[in-house]
Amino acid sequence: MKVYKFGGASVKNASAVKNVYEIIKSESGPLVVVISAMGESTNLLELLVRSFSDNDDKKWEIFNAFRGYHQEIISDLFGEQGMPQGVYQLFTDLEHKLRTRPSYDYNFEYDQIICFGELISTRIVSDYLNAAGHANVWIDIRNSLKTDDTFRDAKVDWEWTDELIKEEFNFSDTNLYITQGFMGSTTANLTTTLGREGSDFTAAIIGSILEAESVSIWKDVPGILSADPKKMKDTVKIGELSYKEAVEMTHSGAKVIHPKTMQPLHNKGIPLLVKSFVLPQDPGTIIHKIDHKIELPPIFILKENQVLITLSAKDFSIISINDIDRVVNFLIGKLIKVTLMQQSAIDLNIVADASSEDLEEVFGELSEHYKIRYNTGLTLVTIRHYTEEVLDWMVKEKDIYLEQHSRLTARMLIKE
Repeated sequence: MKVYKFGGASVKNASAVKNVYEIIKSESGPLVVVISAMGESTNLLELLVRSFSDNDDKKWEIFNAFRGYHQEIISDLFGEQGMPQGVYQLFTDLEHKLRTRPSYDYNFEYDQIICFGELISTRIVSDYLNAAGHANVWIDIRNSLKTDDTFRDAKVDWEWTDELIKEEFNFSDTNLYITQGFMGSTTANLTTTLGREGSDFTAAIIGSILEAESVSIWKDVPGILSADPKKMKDTVKIGELSYKEAVEMTHSGAKVIHPKTMQPLHNKGIPLLVKSFVLPQDPGTIIHKIDHKIELPPIFILKENQVLITLSAKDFSIISINDIDRVVNFLIGKLIKVTLMQQSAIDLNIVADASSEDLEEVFGELSEHYKIRYNTGLTLVTIRHYTEEVLDWMVKEKDIYLEQHSRLTARMLIKE
């Protein structure tokens, strides 16, 4: 059996859904399909979560925009048949949630609302395939992917999940399952999420447990490229990568694959294919076990909207391991993603993804112990397999805030 994962861009409108149908239809063997929320609808839902938590009546405007976007796709797919009952019920459930009083746990509320993107998306695709004569079974992944209660960044309970997924996805009465990425549930059946863009990880979890022949991630690019083509010219497609190289790239911020995807596939020796839903016949990129050395071009990974926070002890004492432990655990508790750290005698430099609101919280609590300086609007550039010529070109006419080099990787925090 195989696992396919389709991201939001691959189901962003009715014609995209029909294209996904054609790709799925071409696979005759047992298949599990993991699908993300449609288009940019997760961004809308994030606005909805904020409005709901703030008790802002603007939530209804956002809800109507979210519903209207999907209604247009449904009309194009189903015509006079109208909205399928399962989809209608999900919108009703979301509306009911918005009429309740929010709790004081924002991360909990986030997960209870954000999941509707994937639930509605998969319901629409499943119902469309059934209407087109391609029988499938829709699965609510929350019934079988079990996690702890770390809302917005839940940890998988592998033992329980293994048992439930094998029970749920048994292929006894179908060759095709449609399910959601990105989410799971606790022992109390409260919805959790695995972190933003976590659908790749879901596909890897299912593929690993079911010992799939392969897992394929379908993108709007021909495979893994040497850089993001939207940010750099003259990119090169990479035909194959090792698991290790893929982990290094994703850890550095490459968005083509979720960082947690590789471990479960590596442990079972399952290849990951990154393919184009625009040109599905193209081979794309294969990530697998490689015993031989392969020559790779310089690979550029850019993480924008980074903040550099510099902490210095108020009493001028040297930064110790205790300071690092205190700061890192604080950032973990605030779900702030640290992308780079650098220590000197009296400074601890932290590069992180953080909104202005997050920064205010950081400054408010850490300022008791440290003097704090910060710079925003920075870009973290990672170059794998760099050359001196490439480094000279990259830093030309740019302000460099931090720089780190290892054998294969150069990282620079810049402002252009």
